[in-house]
Amino acid sequence: MSRTLVITNQKGGVGKTTTSVNLAAGLAEAGKRVLLVDLDPQGNATMGSGIDKRALTHTVYHVLLGLATAEQAKARSERGGYDVLPANRDLAGAEVELVDMERRELRLKAALAQVADQYDYVLIDCPPALGLLTLNGLVAADAVMIPMQCEYYALEGLSDLVNTIKKVRANLNPRIEIEGLLRTMFDPRNTLAQQVSAQLQQHFGNKVYATVIPRNVRLAEAPSYGMPAIQFDRACKGSQAYLALANEILSRAQAAQAARATAS
Repeated sequence: MSRTLVITNQKGGVGKTTTSVNLAAGLAEAGKRVLLVDLDPQGNATMGSGIDKRALTHTVYHVLLGLATAEQAKARSERGGYDVLPANRDLAGAEVELVDMERRELRLKAALAQVADQYDYVLIDCPPALGLLTLNGLVAADAVMIPMQCEYYALEGLSDLVNTIKKVRANLNPRIEIEGLLRTMFDPRNTLAQQVSAQLQQHFGNKVYATVIPRNVRLAEAPSYGMPAIQFDRACKGSQAYLALANEILSRAQAAQAARATAS
């Protein structure tokens, strides 16, 4: 059964796309069938997966507007070992064009339903905003992963995002839950980072992933080579952290499955 995770935070520069690309590659390396959906008009997840966004005939833009199916639009990340529903700057117009469409919040969910049986995991990389594109991601997902830096302003934004998730659950997607909070760009020498990390663990408990993503130059360099960092430099600390995150997610899924089996 396919599981869909939306990776979102309305604050920019927190590592959403880096997380999306490297988690997709990590899960694929673990033998899982993965689809990465790029919902950001910047198309960074597309380029970071080794796909030229300027040469695309169909993108997620065409899928949302009903001009193509997900099957027609998907592309293969040969270096990452997963499929991508790609994006480019055309997607910027979708926010406006979707406004007058029926069931506008459900467009992505309907499109992904047609290919869900081909994948074990669907990861959705969202833009840094809580607009219609992100809303489509939240409605299509089973759970939310929230990458965040351990700084004061991150806590402010987290409160807004949690409230948005509650509204989506109440009105559009009753099954959605917070999968976990991922601490990114973490510097253990920073006292504030340690304090915010402790606050997150206190308030959210086991919703905070044990895996922490460190600040790492190699993670930033990998996209310019069109490949996930775990292929670019597997030995670097950032790559090792994302491989650990993939394993943590798979372990959590196995534990949840075992708990459901015991309950039934």
